[in-house]
Parts: sequence; C-alpha cells; structure tokens
Amino acid sequence: MPARTLPEGARGRPVVIRCILPDGAIGRKLGREPGHIYSRNSNPTVRCFEEKIRDLEGAQAATSFSSGMAAISATFFAFLRPGDRVVSIKDSYGGTNKLFGEFLPSFGIDVRLCDTADFAQIEAEIARGCKLLYLESPTNPTVKVVDIERLAKAAHAVGALVAVDNTFATPMLQQPLSLGASAVVHSATKYIGGHSDLLMGAVIVEDDSQYEQLVEWRTAQGAIPGVMEAYLALRGLRTLPVRFARQQRTAAELAERLDDHRHVERVRYPGLINDPGFERASSQMGGFGAMLSFEVKDADSADRVVALLRLIVGGTSLGGVESTIDRRARWKGEEIVPGGLLRLSVGLEHPVDLWADLDDALNAAFKAS
Repeated sequence: MPARTLPEGARGRPVVIRCILPDGAIGRKLGREPGHIYSRNSNPTVRCFEEKIRDLEGAQAATSFSSGMAAISATFFAFLRPGDRVVSIKDSYGGTNKLFGEFLPSFGIDVRLCDTADFAQIEAEIARGCKLLYLESPTNPTVKVVDIERLAKAAHAVGALVAVDNTFATPMLQQPLSLGASAVVHSATKYIGGHSDLLMGAVIVEDDSQYEQLVEWRTAQGAIPGVMEAYLALRGLRTLPVRFARQQRTAAELAERLDDHRHVERVRYPGLINDPGFERASSQMGGFGAMLSFEVKDADSADRVVALLRLIVGGTSLGGVESTIDRRARWKGEEIVPGGLLRLSVGLEHPVDLWADLDDALNAAFKAS
C-alpha cells in the first residue's frame, strides 16, 4: 500500500501555541463590553484553544464546549427550531443517534436517517427539504467514508446547513469546510486532547452569524469547558501531528495483518485497498486515520478476545496514546453495529507488541471456544 501524506494545509505545518489574547472585538460583536467578564461567556485560555482549532480547520471562528456531546447538541439546538428537518446517516455515533431518536423528535424536529453508503438515497431525502445535513466521516464505529463534497452540494442546493463530525480524521487528515461543510464538530476528548485526561468539544464555522448563535447557546446552556481542560487541549495540540502520524502508520500495519488473520471475518479500515471507502478516502482525506474495526464470529467471541488482551485496554474512549478496544454493540444506541465488531483505537505502543497481543488473544479466544 503506498504511503499517504498529509493534505497541503496540514503537511509540514507546526501547531504553534502562541496565543495573543483578543482585543475585545468578539465581545463588541456580540453586544457585550470588551474583555473577558465572566467565564461562562469567555475565558482567555479557552479563547486560545478556539483560535488554534479554528486555524487548523482553516475557518472563521470556533466555539468550544464541555464535551463532544455538548458540541454535537449545540449544533442541533442552536440552529434548529420545531418543524425543521434533519437528514443524516444511520452509522452515526451512539450518542448522536440518541439525540436523533429521542430528543430532537420531542422538540418537534423531524429526523430522517439514511443508509450511510447510499448517497442517492441521502440526496433524495435532502431534495425533499431539510434545514441541516449532519454527517460523520469516517463513521464511528463502522469506519465508513462519506462523500462530503457530493452531499454538501445537494444540501446547499436546498439552502441547508452541513455539519460534519471530523473527530476520527482530525484536521490533520481532513478539512470538511474545504469540501463544502458549513460547520465542523470535534470531540476534543479524543485525538486533540490525546491523553485520555479531559472532556471537551468544539464546533468550527465559517459564518459569523452561526458563530454568534453557538456562543449565545453555550452562554445560556452553560456547557463551557473548564480552564484546565482548555489548557490540556492546548497541550494536546502541540503533539497532535507527530502522535497521529505514528498512530496512523501502526493502524495501517495492524489492519493488513488482521485482514489476513484466520479468526477475523472482516476488517473495516479505509486504508485497505479492498475497503469500500478506499477510493473516496484517497481523494477526500490526506491519510486513513488510526481507527479501525474488525469483526469476529459473534459477540461472545468478541468478548473473549477483549478479556484475553494484555496490552490493549478494554474501554469505550479513543484517540489517546494508549490503545483501546471496545465491543460497541454492547451499548444502547449501537444496535446497527454487528455483535462481533470490535473497534480498535491504535495508540503509540510498538506495533510488534500490539500485534503480538492481538494475535495471542484471537488465537486463545477461538481455541477456548
């Protein structure tokens, strides 16, 4: 498999944390006095993080939140009103699906979820009218790649906003705004923080009025990140390019090995030539990422594999320096996920050690069965 490089916007571009505090222009724009008056409105450390993530996404403005789910929720509730219609995909993260299935309908917002791989179906639903198209790419946990540019064009044709969850790709590999998105969502808890020690989210936009709506929602709703979390996220941004490059190389190696393993039925990783998302990822992304999923025979087999691993940690979070694995179908809201699917977040351990751990666990799990 040929080596992939980062997109021009990220390749060789250091993440420099040199933050000059704002002069009050943002406060004046929102009708408030200049300066940082109250931390629920704004904070200098939080603002510094927002400026850095805004710059990495090549955007106009960014708003940070106390978690990735707070950022996702803000994307819906800041922009949608009763009677509005959302079009999205079935393979979204379980927490997002909970909003789709329970909370948005209770506020009178119509939700239409489409087959993630059927772009014609998604376009047809968009053409029927919608206020917001919400996408993930790559998806969590099935690692499918969505054609952002194609679907964004369809959404803009009916005057809809387009939001893309970019958590798996990070700004290092994908910049959805350049593909037609209106907003980019991140769970900074994951790769941006990178050390499994913070909860944080962000929404990045190109339009000043959308930014103001997000800030007003956050101020009223109160989901602002803490100062320590913002500091930790800034620390994470300093090492994101090197961490992510190493994690991606290891993920590609493990995906190829798992694809040949006799106890693995399917590997989901867009860097594999036989993956349905390979061509799309090759043109849309600057690499294939550090997340992969693989399937074994059934849920019981998957649980045995997790229990037998010694180096890789069984856990539901991802994007940290430690490799983690999770059988996603065990969680409510992940019913679409095959029972035997294991999502693997590849960390910074040596690839030889990671492969030995996976191979031993797979062989032992099926020997025991």
